[in-house]
Amino acid sequence: MKLEIRPQPSSFWSYASPVLALLITVLIGVALFVALGKDPVKGLQVFFWEPIKSPYALGELLVKATPLLIIALGLAVCFRSNVWNIGAEGQFVMGAIAAGGVALLANKTTGVWIVPVVLLAGVAGGMLWAGVTALLRDRFNANEILVSLMLVYVADLVLNYLVFGPWKDPNGYNFPQTKTFEAVTQIPRLMQGSRVNIGIVLALLGAAGLWLFLFRTYAGFRHEVSGAAPAAARYAGFSSRRALWLALLTSGGAAGLAGALEVAGPIGQLTPYVPAGYGFAAIIVAFVGRLHPVGVVFSALLMSMFYIGGELAQSRLGLPKSITGVFQGLLLFSLLSCDTLIAYRIVFPPKRPAAAPPSRGRHQWPGKAGSTAAPEKHTD
Repeated sequence: MKLEIRPQPSSFWSYASPVLALLITVLIGVALFVALGKDPVKGLQVFFWEPIKSPYALGELLVKATPLLIIALGLAVCFRSNVWNIGAEGQFVMGAIAAGGVALLANKTTGVWIVPVVLLAGVAGGMLWAGVTALLRDRFNANEILVSLMLVYVADLVLNYLVFGPWKDPNGYNFPQTKTFEAVTQIPRLMQGSRVNIGIVLALLGAAGLWLFLFRTYAGFRHEVSGAAPAAARYAGFSSRRALWLALLTSGGAAGLAGALEVAGPIGQLTPYVPAGYGFAAIIVAFVGRLHPVGVVFSALLMSMFYIGGELAQSRLGLPKSITGVFQGLLLFSLLSCDTLIAYRIVFPPKRPAAAPPSRGRHQWPGKAGSTAAPEKHTD
């Protein structure tokens, strides 16, 4: 078989490719469980059934999906405009730091007005960190992939400095963490007995807003053209610089908001373990969701199942924590492979019949077809 270029990209495989990639991931996962000596049925159960089997489990699924969805929506804006922000994890951490700094200012007399201030501080922190990448790309033509990625490690160092130093809880038995935030700073929950908070509502509103921006506004069309075809955008009078800043600031603000929701919600304080890999996993979420707001919603739920399944696999199956990253990587590489079918198709060329040997007459010598003369003899 061979790959043949399609006359035009396949719309069918644009949507079928993620489904096929998930199926391949599941099949490889089954083989992995068998190779590790684990029951593949139980392995698939902890990844795909346990996270949805009860209302409480569904609530935990939404808690995990909220930061992934918010960050992936911001990354979709970047990637659609051909701006490659790989540093959403650092922007997530800086948003958490900014939000945590505001939350630490609260006391017993602080009102509920502190909650939106905490969230806005997180957005500002993420935008500030992404703005560094935008500035270096705009003014010095620096590669945004390398800059944004390296800034992740700088953000981690800033967090460690604060929780090991100035913001360390004096009553925390020398653990590297801040004090627990006041109850008034906690993100409001949607229901009793569940950790689901208003973050999931903000995430879904963000998905709806992004859909309207991309597909129903002239500004969204201009934004995509400025990134995808800079020469055509300049000819039409669109600004590629505006697209760059809009993409990175939007993405950074979304990641910062996710960080604020995380530390002022489920975590409730700053610790060195705030970086949970959501910023990197959201890259996979964005691409599995085809950079479409609706697709990103479903892919965020799928990726959160991998997170919860990985945690359950540790406690119930004795598998290492890295199993979560293994499934994430399998899904990404399977998707990249299946995406080949969008631009190419597999063809099986017909087999050529074997050529029949030339017939030889009674006086035909094998040296030359059709010759009846004896071959020349060569002597030294």
